[in-house]
Amino acid sequence: MKLLMIGGTMFLGRHTVQRAIESGHEVTIFTRGKHNPDLFPEAKKLHGDRNGDLSALRGGAWDAIIDTCGYIPRGVTATTELLADAIDHYTFISSISVYPDLATPGIDETAPVATVEDETVEEVNETTYGALKALCEQAAERAMPGRVLTIRPGLIVGPHDPTDRFTYWPHRIAQGGAVIAPGSPDRPVQIIDARDLAEWTLRMVEAGRTGVFNATGPDYQLTMRMVVDASLAASGSQAEIVWVAEDFLLERNVTPWSDLPLWLPDTPEYAGFDAVDCRKAFAEGLTFRSVEETVADTLAWDRTLREDRGLHGRITRERESELLREWAKREATSPIPPSPMRSAIS
Repeated sequence: MKLLMIGGTMFLGRHTVQRAIESGHEVTIFTRGKHNPDLFPEAKKLHGDRNGDLSALRGGAWDAIIDTCGYIPRGVTATTELLADAIDHYTFISSISVYPDLATPGIDETAPVATVEDETVEEVNETTYGALKALCEQAAERAMPGRVLTIRPGLIVGPHDPTDRFTYWPHRIAQGGAVIAPGSPDRPVQIIDARDLAEWTLRMVEAGRTGVFNATGPDYQLTMRMVVDASLAASGSQAEIVWVAEDFLLERNVTPWSDLPLWLPDTPEYAGFDAVDCRKAFAEGLTFRSVEETVADTLAWDRTLREDRGLHGRITRERESELLREWAKREATSPIPPSPMRSAIS
């Protein structure tokens, strides 16, 4: 198969290109040429800007496109309109963030998607991200009706993740010492390893599948305790895991998801965030490696980076130590005996 990758040198795109080459596909990568330009010498490289200069794509023809980096509808519109007659199949990697209301567990692909009052806005932020992704989906379907595969992943994790949204846990636990773990150990978590997503996406493309699919997981109940335990096992660390009540953290302005990744408060507005219905994708063969493998491989990759590198926007060790001291004082003076959730060590 002649495959065009829009984006292909960072994280999900990188894993997808790697898998496509291993599967024997003829791969062309279209990027700005700014990241990892020496990757994949066996692939053809085209340089441009999908939100501006698409001239390198003119005159080309491919069996399929996989677009891993569409965020602005104008760029998706320009790309799909330019190539509508040059390709047979288009895959757009979207996000479960297209759903504006994740308060209800079991959201499936039929749920309403987010909208934005000004559809020309191009600033991607927390407020606009989901709606812009939804508009990108719609732009692709308009240009290539019936030929689009839309995949809506949840949190994508694994080696080469530049965000540290998951890497934080194996990285921090490997450092040892007392580690804050937020909320309940049994809180559900939904993630997908980028390699599992890449492999399944390619199989869907090869089969010519179209339509919309939620794609997160795994296909069993994953909990925060399991992520922590896998991090302890992978690192061999003797870290002391201190489960700290989320009301304590919120009172002290610890930011969920940002300061402490994977954590969202146990409140009604987030009840469905880690309970998205992905049975449609499961039925099409989406499978998952173990969390232990994902954690071990993520840690192994993380250890190839600078030892003193900072974790993107995450809680500092100094702030963590300060919070742990305050938590210990609160537990010591509490008239109620400490609960397993408030003081457990995994």
